[in-house]
Amino acid sequence: MKINFHKFAVAAILMAVGLTISGAPMMAHAEDDTNETETGVATSISISPVSKILQLQPSVVYEDSFKVTNNGSSDMPFEVYASPYSYTYSEESGEYQLGFSQENSYTQMTRWITFKGPDGAYTTSPKFNAGPGESVVVEYRITTPDSIPAGGQYAVLFAHTLSSTTNSGGIKTEASPGLVVYGRSNGETITSAEITSTEIHRSLTDTDGNTKNIINAVGKVKNTGNVDFTAGGNLKVEGVFGQVYYETPSSTARISIIPDAELAVSDKWEETPYFGLFKATWTVSAAGESETISQIILILPAPIIVVMVLLLTAIILWIIIMVRKRRERRSRFMI
Repeated sequence: MKINFHKFAVAAILMAVGLTISGAPMMAHAEDDTNETETGVATSISISPVSKILQLQPSVVYEDSFKVTNNGSSDMPFEVYASPYSYTYSEESGEYQLGFSQENSYTQMTRWITFKGPDGAYTTSPKFNAGPGESVVVEYRITTPDSIPAGGQYAVLFAHTLSSTTNSGGIKTEASPGLVVYGRSNGETITSAEITSTEIHRSLTDTDGNTKNIINAVGKVKNTGNVDFTAGGNLKVEGVFGQVYYETPSSTARISIIPDAELAVSDKWEETPYFGLFKATWTVSAAGESETISQIILILPAPIIVVMVLLLTAIILWIIIMVRKRRERRSRFMI
């Protein structure tokens, strides 16, 4: 059957399940997952390509393949399977998080995918083995039913290592790079975005808990349609006389948002000086919608702020003392 894939570049979403501890997956790099066992032998696996776009039609069999490469120094058994590609809302973090188990109307394609095993039969999770430096080409089929939902369909094709070794901490080392498949049916497509928030800040807390005076902006975009789209933001920082100190590079990649997901776009001026007065303008755009906010921001180093607070406190105390002395003088004069 002829493969019907778009011939244009797509921003690849690199994601995978990394170390598995007590059955709980952790996120890691998708294109090349590397883990080291207690024997010092590295397990490294990569997948290519990392994304695929496909136009879906009812009652059609689509065939394609991907390559799994063993970049390690020992044999690597692995299995391949398809999982839903979706986001779910986390009450704990208050954010949408990527998951591979939650099914909805946009992940039905997961059920239509089978893989060709070493024996030539198509199954849902065949097993393979790749020697050191060897690449294995895995063929797969997407068999669509007579009726498919309108809009987008999303799945991840994982190559999951089947290592029986553990590292020095007693943790079983496994890796799962993934290929994201973006499907779009011929039914009615609705491209609709809602920009739920736009904010500009003058400080940013890094992963180590350190707070820095950095002008940064964030915006949240929700996909209210039935197909994926891309969203992006533009941060522009100007001086009091209109000179432009920073603007989001035009080469900055936009993020892909699938239906029923709300994701954040952000940018920051890494070289924000220690002090200055600036005008920051932040624009978020997605699916034909855009929202812009502006804010005047004063950047001062912490020592100067402390000195200013102390001086202000001293001035207030001096004024209070002077007012009291004047009142005492007036009361004495009146007596």
